[in-house]
Formats: sequence, structure tokens, C-alpha cells
Amino acid sequence: MAVSDSASLRGIFPIAPTPFTETGELDLDGQTRVLDCMIDQGIDGICILANYSEQFLLSDDERDTLIDVCLKRVAGRVPVITTCSHFSTRIAVARAKKAAEAGAAMLMLMPPYHGTALRADEKTIIEHFARIADAAAIPIMVQDAPLSGVALPVPFLVRLAREVPAVRYFKIEVPSAAAKLRGLIEAGGDAIQGPFDGEESITLMADLDAGATGTMPSALLPDLIRPIVIDHLAGRRAEAARRYARVLPLINFENRQCGLRATKVAMMEGGVIRSDAVRHPLEPLHPATRAGLLELAREVDPLVLRWGK
Repeated sequence: MAVSDSASLRGIFPIAPTPFTETGELDLDGQTRVLDCMIDQGIDGICILANYSEQFLLSDDERDTLIDVCLKRVAGRVPVITTCSHFSTRIAVARAKKAAEAGAAMLMLMPPYHGTALRADEKTIIEHFARIADAAAIPIMVQDAPLSGVALPVPFLVRLAREVPAVRYFKIEVPSAAAKLRGLIEAGGDAIQGPFDGEESITLMADLDAGATGTMPSALLPDLIRPIVIDHLAGRRAEAARRYARVLPLINFENRQCGLRATKVAMMEGGVIRSDAVRHPLEPLHPATRAGLLELAREVDPLVLRWGK
């Protein structure tokens, strides 16, 4: 099946958190508020059901519910990328079909893996992505992240893009991401439609210098990160670097001290959601870490701290 035509997606596509009640149930009202807040942050698109959405703590039924709720709430206001990673090609295909039918603009997947030792080889990784592409007929983003433990060398990613044309986008969040992005763009040429970075945009300037055209941070401060991307892509590198220096302490604290909990803390503080609960075995931030995060956030004043007040 041919992939549907679409303009290149570029800019800032933050990850939507999944809010829970204090007892650990899905907070669907909170989820709609999260999406509305993110759109008010001026983002270019939203990614749902990613690792920062706690996808690994959701049941299949909850995933289905969230796809429906999120796509209906966004209602085409911005493109939505839906994460469909799974070791089973059959399950990943079913997830991809559902996401495409619900209106997702793109799929994001890690290569198939399970635990620390169960991996697919290059042949079966290509088959995995090809079957998903045939089922969904929308663009695919490969998530190249240490979490999978799967090595994805540049020559293989270029081969994947050329053999499975739906694979157009690449989220590179491995060590030395800038070097890998640069190599991928040079080797892949026109096959690399969307080179993105991730990891809360902690290496954003280097990655933009290497040719990245998009970034996938958390939803903590996308309103302050987007101008960096806009300035850099417009050739205003010095202004982009100035903006980046201002927010980097907060990004660093989020990345190194808080992880996915940071956005929830800020959204609760700003009245977007009622609870910053995470699901066990994750634990809440230590009160001192929480205070440190909010102290840094208040210094740069992202919209999330004011949106619900």
C-alpha cells in the first residue's frame, strides 16, 4: 500500500504525558487538558503513547482508549505521532492500523526488542517495519534510543529508509547524537526527510548544527524550545544559542534528575492536571528534587506553570 502524501513535519513535537489519578487510574479529563495546554504552547505536533507517556505501564485497552481520546480531542489542530513499538510484528501492525484509522499523522517505533538479550536481526527489522508500513500507509519515525539496546548503524538506517520508503523520519537520541545525525543526513540524502533529536532536547544546539529539522522534548517547556528551532532553521544561530543557554539548566535538571516525572510536576503546579502521580514501580520525585525543578522552571516561566491558573 502506498504511503499517503504529506508535507514534511518539522519543528517541535513534544511527548504528551499520561495523567493518572492518585489511585492510578487514567485521568481522561486531565488528558484532554494536557493536549489543550500543549497546543497553546505553540507546538508543531504532539507525540502520544511514547516512553515519556509511560506507555510501558499501560494496558492494551488503555492504549486504545487513549488513542481515541487524544485523536478526537486534538481534532486535526496539529499532527499527532503515535508510538506503536512492540516486539511482536503482529501486535505492532495492529497498533499501527488503529492509529492510522484514528487519524494519526505518523507512527513512531523502536526496533523490536525484549529484555536485555532478545533482538531481531537486520533482515527481520526491515521486515517488521515493512509490514507495519503496508498496514498503516502513513510515514514512520524510527526511534533510535539506548532503551532498546539495539544498535542501528547509519548504513543500516539508510538501507531501511531506501527499502521501506514509509520510513522517512528518525529520532536520534543516542550518545553523540549530532555525529550520527550528520552521518545519517550525508549518507541518506533525500531518503532522510525528517532528522529529529530527542532526550528532552538536551543536545539541541549541536543536533541543529548537524542538520536536525525537528526535536521531540517533553511537554515541560516546548514554548521556550520552539523559538530556538525557529531561529536556527532561519539562520539566526546566535539568537538560537542565546535562547538555548537560558533554558539549558532546566532541561539538564529534567533530563538528569527527574525524567518523565518533571512534566507532570509542572503541570500539576500550573493547574493543568490534578495529580502528578506515576505508576509503580516508578516513584514520585523526592520533595527536594521537586522543589529544585520548580525553582528552575520559575526562573524561565514556561506557560505550563500558568496555563490552568
